[in-house]
Amino acid sequence: MIFRIAVIFIVVFFALLLGLNENTNILGLRTFIIYPIVSLIIAGLFVSLEIRAHQSRGRKIFFASIGLILGVIIGWFFGEIFVQLTTNYSKNSKGTPLFSPSFKYIFMFTLSYVGFTLGWLKEEEFRSNIPAASGSQNKERMKTKILDTSVIIDGRIADIAETGFLEGEFVVPKFVLNELHQVADSSDPLKRSRGRRGLDILNNMKASKKAIIKITEEDFPDTPEVDSKLLKLALQYGNATIVTNDFNLNKVAEFQGVSILNINELANAVKPVLLPNEEIRITVIKEGKDQNQGIAYLDDGTMIVIDNGRHYIGREIDVVVTSILQTPAGRMIFTQINDGKR
Repeated sequence: MIFRIAVIFIVVFFALLLGLNENTNILGLRTFIIYPIVSLIIAGLFVSLEIRAHQSRGRKIFFASIGLILGVIIGWFFGEIFVQLTTNYSKNSKGTPLFSPSFKYIFMFTLSYVGFTLGWLKEEEFRSNIPAASGSQNKERMKTKILDTSVIIDGRIADIAETGFLEGEFVVPKFVLNELHQVADSSDPLKRSRGRRGLDILNNMKASKKAIIKITEEDFPDTPEVDSKLLKLALQYGNATIVTNDFNLNKVAEFQGVSILNINELANAVKPVLLPNEEIRITVIKEGKDQNQGIAYLDDGTMIVIDNGRHYIGREIDVVVTSILQTPAGRMIFTQINDGKR
């Protein structure tokens, strides 16, 4: 920021020197007053564009630049025609020219602005209409995956990526990395361990040949919350999906129309299907909340509640499924001991 202020100061200073050197009147004001004011406005405009460019993707800047160049060329062409036509008309009517040759610069400025804004705002539409090689088209069809902090710390995303079920590029925003570093530097031992685990997961994914990891510097300084930044980034990318374990982020993203992949939902979807009256063999781990209940777990972590199973803690028994309860946190399976009467 200090460098940008220095650039603006230097531009205004040179404009002041130029105004003092010419020392003429423009619109009733001396040039040493007009020049610094105009240069301050122009420098501020370009510095704000430069700041905006740092927060935007390269493709967006590219299309905006193409639009700007085309706008200048088309503006010069139509401006020249306009000036020539009005000049010829003035000569035929033996009058003074209605517009000076420099009037074409108004066309150039206006159409360059139109071209720049169209290129900036319609980048996704333009890009989708550009013919590409089949390899590039396949790459574009694969949605970019934006990883949030919770899914990185969870670690299962690394295993899923290694299997090849998720294709495309995995984007890790710099603000997510910063949050991971903060967690890894926490004074709480548990948080510190989780943060370091997340960093190790990222390093393993980066070393993997099946996962393409990209760190993006794009940020939104006006938005302090990481979840809001993730949503803005996904909307800015257009064809992007947020990968998360955060239930609240999942709901907000659905409301805003942002595509979401929830690892917990995926884990629930691939759990083995158990039906009522099906027999399974389990080991009772501990007692349940209700009287005489026992608790066991499947290999995938699904909780099994055994009616009258308290007396079998530490033993392997056969049970029969009576009902299954699906909750936002996962499944619970209720069973009874198989006494041979079923």
